[in-house]
Amino acid sequence: QVVLVESGGGLMQAGGSLRLSCVVSGRTLITYAMGWFRQAPGKEREFVAAISRSGGDTFYSDSLKGRIAISRDNTKVYLQMNSLKPEDTAVYYCAARLAVLRPGSLTAGSFNYWGQGTQVTVSS
Repeated sequence: QVVLVESGGGLMQAGGSLRLSCVVSGRTLITYAMGWFRQAPGKEREFVAAISRSGGDTFYSDSLKGRIAISRDNTKVYLQMNSLKPEDTAVYYCAARLAVLRPGSLTAGSFNYWGQGTQVTVSS
């Protein structure tokens, strides 16, 4: 079964930077388009970023574009976050999609597998 594990979360000061990582079980990473989502208490799960299987295409939330970057290598998917704000406080989830990634499929329901999440807390 596909298992995703996030890491890199923690307590940060506003204005700082953080890099989250996600490992997909086995040797199957290239099979999936990957995404990052986040969910704050009492809010819906929100799209953050996504990357195609090859890494050739990336997509970002309009509200976060310019201060985040998604990337991938042979073993992991990363989310670089800069200029952190208290509003970034949330549980961040890594997700995998079997089908080809398309701009119209950047929703939580379009992803097939999910990690347990990693907490990011940003203080003012």
